[in-house]
Amino acid sequence: MFNSPSQVTELQKTIGQYNMYRSILRRVNPDRKLYLAIPQEVYQDFFQQPAIQDIVSDQTINLFIFDPDKEVIIQWLN
Repeated sequence: MFNSPSQVTELQKTIGQYNMYRSILRRVNPDRKLYLAIPQEVYQDFFQQPAIQDIVSDQTINLFIFDPDKEVIIQWLN
């Protein structure tokens, strides 16, 4: 994820998938909350940009940030 030449294009695809999954999850199991897993480096380098933060906020995307090397969750963001 987010390893293509255009991180914005990756974000577009990811938001589309996230919204589809969220829509299905609301019907199948409305008590569950969907999160988008983001590697810590991608979060720090890309998701901290104000425009990207605005998009994530506008789309109401829940994130959890993880360290892929240590295989641990760093932070949950609603």
